[in-house]
Amino acid sequence: MTGHAPSGTVAAVSRSARHDFSKPNQDSIRLLAGLGVEGDAHLGVTVQHRSRVAQDPTQPNLRQVHLIHEELFAEVAAVGHQVTPGQLGENVTTRGIDLLALPVGALLRLGGEAVVEVTGLRNPCLQIDAFQSGLLKQVVGRGEDGRLIRKAGVMGVVLTGGEVRPGDPVAVELPARPHQPLERV
Repeated sequence: MTGHAPSGTVAAVSRSARHDFSKPNQDSIRLLAGLGVEGDAHLGVTVQHRSRVAQDPTQPNLRQVHLIHEELFAEVAAVGHQVTPGQLGENVTTRGIDLLALPVGALLRLGGEAVVEVTGLRNPCLQIDAFQSGLLKQVVGRGEDGRLIRKAGVMGVVLTGGEVRPGDPVAVELPARPHQPLERV
């Protein structure tokens, strides 16, 4: 690894054993290397997201952990949407890190032990509008160049397991250049 990016903190942690849209907040979660969040419906070496399982259940699970930056909640609140940690299905809500600007392969050191490798962007789906009408267009848009912009967080895989709690530090390590921009996974 060749560089460090600004660090931040864990604002909240969430998990659900069911494939519900939102995940209840927890006092802590345990990340398991190569699998994801212990007790979460998306735990596994292969894909667990229902639509992806239907396509090909043998695909590797590049979506073991979903992270969203807490700053997104203030952004959507400015246009009338009330969203709190866990409601968009994320496992880890961060504060102070521009997750969307990270490259593929960035490492997030969460708390004292856990390490998550960023694999790509979450691809927001219509379930977001079922949760709150009009929210999808706030988390997916088009840039001035017409390029699709996804703002609903990043996905990652667990390299090193460990306990993660609100208030834990998040340190970012950038991979060697050239950096690959995040794409949907």
